[in-house]
Amino acid sequence: MDKRQGGRLVDLSAWTLEEKIGQLFICGFHSLVPDEQIRTLVQQYHVGGVVYFRRNIASVEQLAELSRSLQGLPRSKPELPLFISIDQEGGMVARLDHEGMSRIPGNMALGAANDPALTEEVARLAAKEMLQLGINFNFAPCVDVNNNPANPVIGVRSFGEQPDRVAVHGAAAVRGYQAEGVIATAKHFPGHGDTAVDSHRGLASVPHGKERLYQVELVPFREAIAEGVDAIMTAHVIFPAFEPEGTPATLSHRVLTGLLREELGYGGLIVTDCLEMQAIAGYYGIAEGAVQAIEAGADLVLVSHTLAEQRAAIERVAEAVRSGRISEARLDRSLERILALKAKRIGSAAQAAAAATATTAPLTPEAESAALLRHAAERSVTLVKGAGRLPLQSDQPVLVVWPELRHRTEVDEPAVHQYTLADALRPLHGQVVMTVIGTQPSDEEIAAVLEQSQEVSQIVVATYTAEGGIPEGQQKLVQRLQQLSGKRLIVVSTRNPYDFNAFPEIETYLCLYENRPFSLDVAAKVLVGELQPQGVLPVSLNQDSKFHRSARE
Repeated sequence: MDKRQGGRLVDLSAWTLEEKIGQLFICGFHSLVPDEQIRTLVQQYHVGGVVYFRRNIASVEQLAELSRSLQGLPRSKPELPLFISIDQEGGMVARLDHEGMSRIPGNMALGAANDPALTEEVARLAAKEMLQLGINFNFAPCVDVNNNPANPVIGVRSFGEQPDRVAVHGAAAVRGYQAEGVIATAKHFPGHGDTAVDSHRGLASVPHGKERLYQVELVPFREAIAEGVDAIMTAHVIFPAFEPEGTPATLSHRVLTGLLREELGYGGLIVTDCLEMQAIAGYYGIAEGAVQAIEAGADLVLVSHTLAEQRAAIERVAEAVRSGRISEARLDRSLERILALKAKRIGSAAQAAAAATATTAPLTPEAESAALLRHAAERSVTLVKGAGRLPLQSDQPVLVVWPELRHRTEVDEPAVHQYTLADALRPLHGQVVMTVIGTQPSDEEIAAVLEQSQEVSQIVVATYTAEGGIPEGQQKLVQRLQQLSGKRLIVVSTRNPYDFNAFPEIETYLCLYENRPFSLDVAAKVLVGELQPQGVLPVSLNQDSKFHRSARE
């Protein structure tokens, strides 16, 4: 079988089985330079792509050099470029968050701004910078419809709870990434927005009927397909309406081939979410999961962390082909799609290496980047309640309570640069006092805040919820502050708008969707009356989403 690659024919019959299988894998490693793990995977196992995490990134210059080094590794197909991928969704899921890199807003902030042209422009900015770093494959945008307030893993990674809004913004992001030459990935198919289980930790199910799934979850994926999205990432989630045997979508032939390929007519790459997540690793095993994913119709298998697991998965697929469980023709169909996309978006390995041009920071002229990111923040910050209780009184001191993220989650990491709401507020208000608590504050921390509160009449509490509902300590703190008399209390959610559901009687509530500097600067200006908030809340608060509620009725 022949396949045209970069203007010339590639004879797949000349490929070894191991070379074919390797191209179907994207793997991660743990260093700032090509280490033994990734050299082994590329040179001995012929893997076709790598995935970067924050552990691989120290600076603009280092990352570009890493990309160049990877593309230049000696291997059996030296002209064939590697996919170099990353989860650069923006906002709270941003691996590229170092000096000189633009800190792009996340999806829910863009959903609150509700300007698809702005979403596309932000994606273009991100794509231009990724290319300068040698990154050609972005695992974004997330087009899950977040209609479950208890969702522990999607939340602000979604554009909102309205399928049409998510679809329009998802398509705009796809256009932006791909117009600049970066592969876009719509995820997590068929939809991870209405789950109460994090698939990093367990196996979730979306029990709705087909009619509801077509009306909600599938709407953004249809739009992304119509937009020509290069890749779609699977969800490790069970959809009984499509897969009655209880197999998660990543491993389901009915979902990946029957629904996505045949019914929805998708012809691009299907890539799995990482098989080391517990929804697969804990129930099926990573190696067996790789075999079942390819049987189901996946083209690319993602194994992000462990060399032993990566090797075992590749070797298990080879065993499955040799035994006849998977046909070599099945591998060829995926390989054809992979080669075609590499030719279309990347070119040769030499071209891919040359694309990594970053030698200095910043990647984008600061004035250009700052203007766009400031505009996005100004459009997104949302006043949910309390318009008549702002601005702050300029002649009275204000206490800012700031929650500090001190531990990693599966999607969030402690910020590299510590910039707080108090930092943003001080140039605008002459009397700002800050106290720092953990995101899970102790009784002692709560008592200390209450004692400080006796000395002021204005209190701004920033809340931060990384997973699930607001931590009990933050909830208790706000409720105790509400009980104090003669105080003006303002709550500013710096990540999760659903924090409001824990204290709906709060008089003033402002949503930022992320704790990045531009959003904090805009929030400070709103607090002192220099700006009017423009964002429109993209989810329902203090009630079930209408989509989530109607599904249970």
